[in-house]
Amino acid sequence: MSVDWAGLLGLLGPISFGIALVVIGLLSRRLGSVMRTPRYYLGFFLAAALIAISVLARLLNLGHGAAAAAQLNRDPLWVFLYMGLPAIAMMLGVVVAWRYWSWLLAERN
Repeated sequence: MSVDWAGLLGLLGPISFGIALVVIGLLSRRLGSVMRTPRYYLGFFLAAALIAISVLARLLNLGHGAAAAAQLNRDPLWVFLYMGLPAIAMMLGVVVAWRYWSWLLAERN
């Protein structure tokens, strides 16, 4: 059995988004503890968990070949796991970032 290098390298993008969401969540937690704001940063961790679920789903089907990939494209559950979860995660990250960090844009002078 050969290693699917293209599939493994294709996972680097979603993994990097997950890591970025965790880092932003940790920074937001520190900011929130200083400013005593609500814990909206938990949304970043939830978004990172959604990305992790998507990456695990992709790992389960890694190396099964083109025929299996074509079959997965017809299954709504796998389409949701592959494309829906990362889209929801990134939208959640954007909304939480806007809510948590919008004070930076409001500051003038």
